[in-house]
Amino acid sequence: MNLNGTNGGFMQGRAGDSCVMIIFGATGDLTKRKLIPALYNLAKAKLLSRKFALVGAAFDPFTAEAFRDQMLDAIKTYATDELDAEVLAWFEKRIFYVQGDFRDPEFYWRLKELCTEVCGKNAIDENYFYYLATAPIFFGEIVRQLGHAGMTAEECDNWRRVIIEKPFGHDLESAKELNNDIKKVLRERQIYRIDHYLGKETVQNIMVFRFANSIFEPIWNRRYIDHVQITAAETVGVERRGGYYETAGAMRDMVPNHLFQLLSLTTMEPPVSFEADAVRDEQTKALRSLQMLSPEDVLSKTARGQYCEGQLEGEPVPGYREEPGVARDSRTETFVAMKLMIDNWRWADVPFYLRTGKRMAARTTEISIQFRRAPLVLFRNTDIENLQTNRLVLRLQPNEGISLQFGAKVPGPVMQLGPVKMDFDYADYFHCTPNTGYERLLLDCMTGDATLFQRADMVEAGWNLIQPVLDVWKALPPRQFPNYAAGSWGPREADELLERDGRQWNNGG
Repeated sequence: MNLNGTNGGFMQGRAGDSCVMIIFGATGDLTKRKLIPALYNLAKAKLLSRKFALVGAAFDPFTAEAFRDQMLDAIKTYATDELDAEVLAWFEKRIFYVQGDFRDPEFYWRLKELCTEVCGKNAIDENYFYYLATAPIFFGEIVRQLGHAGMTAEECDNWRRVIIEKPFGHDLESAKELNNDIKKVLRERQIYRIDHYLGKETVQNIMVFRFANSIFEPIWNRRYIDHVQITAAETVGVERRGGYYETAGAMRDMVPNHLFQLLSLTTMEPPVSFEADAVRDEQTKALRSLQMLSPEDVLSKTARGQYCEGQLEGEPVPGYREEPGVARDSRTETFVAMKLMIDNWRWADVPFYLRTGKRMAARTTEISIQFRRAPLVLFRNTDIENLQTNRLVLRLQPNEGISLQFGAKVPGPVMQLGPVKMDFDYADYFHCTPNTGYERLLLDCMTGDATLFQRADMVEAGWNLIQPVLDVWKALPPRQFPNYAAGSWGPREADELLERDGRQWNNGG
């Protein structure tokens, strides 16, 4: 079996370097549901080096055999394609485990010894990348301990990289502090701040869609676009994450990372190339062009909500305050909506409406580009009183694709217009195998491509924008929580945010 090919499977490209992946927090849900299936998919697509190994690291007192069995079960349960027995057998031989306390220096020496042994026995180059799938309180500690144990130093052309999960800090000050702490050990090029949304095909396609198609880029500006909506709605509640969510809330959990990443890719200027820093330079410029919200703006241009009990698909669901790990008088927001403006030549006077929430009416993540209305003058002597505006929707989930809405004449003797949709769906058109969204990101880390990962200045720019909102919300706790029913599209205040501008949310239209 050749695992180094570049053809076949659901993607093509260069295979990852020979390396060892070390997952901290390897017994958690993220590893089982996403990371391990993604690695399996890469192996099946012949994009994982044959000289590869996985080392799990966690508190749980597992044996290497028990951990290996758990990972194989995870592949069988969560793999997004048919299982290949040969690939599964190959993978099984390359899974290892080390147990210990992330705060214990001795643990890192045992980890180092195991990695050296694994590389020696399997002829693997001593390239390591560490995935921090842990609670955020361990991020700085793990990096510091790795540095102390000599496991971040790059010698003899070998590389060391660290993938850090969100949330990266819980406010501007903590984000800066974390950046400073890890930069005492790592160079910026070694740090991969991950956002799994950027593993979505549609997100990656935003740049291709904009800059490779001459019919769109000329109209991607204030002359033709009326406003933009970015929605990330989930039907699920907080599930078993009540303890985390109580300290984070929807704003910290989604806005400075996921939503701002989508916003920056939608609004950035063309980069000089698709090199990582060229793309991230333009994303950072876009974020820095956003108008800061004053305390008065926070009151008029943001909305927050918390769900109460309701119904989803005809079934009753509990309110946020009834979820495990949530305080019965919690004031944590599970919904956020914002109106933002950009101060630059391309986007002046174009409002950007962002919203995200739990227990919403539908699961959808999309970018909706609403174009300006055409003049009615041509139709003044007809029965047409209103012209529908054109809308371009980039869908990220659950079904990745793009749709364009425009007007067409309804057949018949009377001048009548009807909306028409042109839909493109990735799965139908390219016949591609579904994936977890992590394949591209893990592969990019193994090949040293940081384009889809956040840089320190991007992280701090995002926190800088929402810090005024966090400050006002802390000073003025919500008075009417909970304020929207599970299974709805959020609180009334979010609708009013657009209605004051004569607009409305695109709820799946």
